Amino acid sequence: MLLQGKKGIVFGVANQRSLAWAIAQRASEHGARLALTYQGERLEENARELARELADPALICCDVTKDEDIESAFKRVREEFGSLDFVVHGIAFALREDLEGDYVDTSREGYRVAQDVSAYSLAAIAKHAAPLMEERGGSILTLTYIGGERVIPHYNVMGVAKAALDMSVRYLAWDLGSRGIRVNAISAGPLKTLASAGIRGFSKILAHMKEHSPLRRNTNQAEVADAALFLLSDLSRGVTGEILHVDCGYHVMGI
Repeated sequence: MLLQGKKGIVFGVANQRSLAWAIAQRASEHGARLALTYQGERLEENARELARELADPALICCDVTKDEDIESAFKRVREEFGSLDFVVHGIAFALREDLEGDYVDTSREGYRVAQDVSAYSLAAIAKHAAPLMEERGGSILTLTYIGGERVIPHYNVMGVAKAALDMSVRYLAWDLGSRGIRVNAISAGPLKTLASAGIRGFSKILAHMKEHSPLRRNTNQAEVADAALFLLSDLSRGVTGEILHVDCGYHVMGI
């Protein structure tokens, strides 16, 4: 029970296949009380159905592109929980048309949207989470991808957003470290999720990773959730600014 008595908020639970949900389940299994956020009425039903599997969860509507929504979400967390021990940031989005063509054709609006939702939201969330963590420290965790480190065909503007997210982890780790707050990321191997469905040629990416990773297989949600459990718990109390690759070793390869 590595998170017994701890309280956390998870952004990005879309459905049963999302990494954010896998992490939420594992955190709950280890004793954490959770708040889950959802964006708008379209995803509310999914969130409510999933929340039934958790012990005494709080459900909060939050559009991370709106500062007032983020502020309201953490006000609700303060009212419900009093304090906060961890945050999971599992949010990423790019316009479909910007994932189908070439990066050079990315629209100005598409670039703005990808950066706003996928990268800036981490900083916006951290700003409001920090005051709730200062009493005993805390852990902020985001989800990234190797497409922010090297070129993955058709990942396009999302890869550029992930590169910005990776550096945000490091700068936030410095900013918040003096307050006892750790900031880390998991770079998971490719997985079949709602987000990956919009990437052209994704099945080829899966096949390539399986063939060329040292473990000769693809990553699964449970492996990512277990790594997240480590980074959210006190076992990782000396770890911050880290990007932990959970990709069956693919990141060490030159192909």
